[in-house]
Amino acid sequence: MTDTKVSRRSSLSNGIAEFQIEETPEKNKNKCLGCLRTNLLTLLTVGGVVAGVALGFILKETSSSPWTQREIMYVNFVGDLFLRMLKSLILPLIISSLISAIANLDLSLSGRVARRAVLFYLTTTFCSVVLGIILVVSIRPGHRGGDEEHEADPNDIRNTTTVDTLLDLVRNMVPSNIVQAAIQQYRTVLIPTNSNDIYEWKVSSETIDGMNILGLVVFSALLGVALARLRDEGKPLAKFFQSLMTSMMTITTWVIWLSPVGILFLVASKILEMESLDVLLGKLGFYFITVVLGLFIQGFVVLPLLYLIMTRKNPMSFISNLGQALVTAFGTASSSATLPVAIQCLEEKSKLDPRIVRFCLPIGVTINMDGTALYEAVAAIFIAQVRGISLSIGHLIAISITATAASIGAAGIPQAGLVTMVMVLDTVGLPAEDVSLILAIDWLLDRLRTTINVMGDSFGAGIVHHLSKKDLEKLDDTIPDIPVHP
Repeated sequence: MTDTKVSRRSSLSNGIAEFQIEETPEKNKNKCLGCLRTNLLTLLTVGGVVAGVALGFILKETSSSPWTQREIMYVNFVGDLFLRMLKSLILPLIISSLISAIANLDLSLSGRVARRAVLFYLTTTFCSVVLGIILVVSIRPGHRGGDEEHEADPNDIRNTTTVDTLLDLVRNMVPSNIVQAAIQQYRTVLIPTNSNDIYEWKVSSETIDGMNILGLVVFSALLGVALARLRDEGKPLAKFFQSLMTSMMTITTWVIWLSPVGILFLVASKILEMESLDVLLGKLGFYFITVVLGLFIQGFVVLPLLYLIMTRKNPMSFISNLGQALVTAFGTASSSATLPVAIQCLEEKSKLDPRIVRFCLPIGVTINMDGTALYEAVAAIFIAQVRGISLSIGHLIAISITATAASIGAAGIPQAGLVTMVMVLDTVGLPAEDVSLILAIDWLLDRLRTTINVMGDSFGAGIVHHLSKKDLEKLDDTIPDIPVHP
């Protein structure tokens, strides 16, 4: 029995036979099964998030006493292992992807691609800040409830100034030791003196644990440019990084099949840490709604609209192809940890050129933080409203610029925005301790803004790929395409 019925009809205009194929229910069934197989991992991961929320609330309600930190650690153990696996891929992935992508592009094309990517990322980040400011000034969540005190974590709050934060950003771009940059970052430390003026305190420095992604990106880009200039002499090293990239993506394929289980326990442990839903639905409710509304508009209106205008393609299908990466971003709250999954989604499902994907995404993870920038602008103005401080137009402009700069310097790790939040508060003249007002629900907003960050990175890669198509076609005549991972 055949799957199709074929009917033949004559064309009076040119005499060419045309065949009209009518699909049978059996073929439709096969298509549905094929679609299910293609999106199985995404569906399982979404199921992991839902199951994690359910498990968290069930465990929370069935326990007569609050869960201890050790008990929560046991629940989070599997999720922590999954997160460690993803993070272990970040270093070799960023270095190999950038170097191999730039080395296989013409230098003039590399420059054009970089300009397009950076311009898009900076533009969308600034737009998200402006959107956040408009929403928080219009909704005024800080005037709808009283102070929401929360004990501040001393590791999240430190004495700093905007100038020091910006200078640290530039210093980290030029690491003094590239090996050290793989595990540590530079940070300015202010030592209090008898003066109340923070600018008169003693200036020192320290290195803190955490990958200096910005420095690694700059170094990798320079090495890629050097290999491209060396041409034949640089090909052996360029091929090494291509092979390393392909190997890392193969390992990533193995790791992400663990994501449904890993994300289940990550989310469940966070539910157990949550003290009460009253905070979310009470005094901080309007602040939460303001941030979520801004993130939704940025992720599902602004970015898709830009993609539609620039590429004339359906942005919803592009977002659906990112399903696995977006769910992973929500579960891990780390855009850096989501990088391997995002690369795989764009290359395999959206069929973007690997050279563009591997060039743009590491840059996007470093400098593009749409969700973080919006959150920091909203949070700073919300805190000012709670404290009864009126902000002028000049203050709002300063916040928009500072939030954009602060988001660029934010690391792609969970709750990195809290550190750069201090820089934005300094612009408004608020003490760093006021971060404690929003800590109660930051864990959830962190996951939502990370999801928008990853979406912005991916849309940027899609737009740059579309704008660079003709350049890539010319380049393919002289330089072979880099291999796609199996």
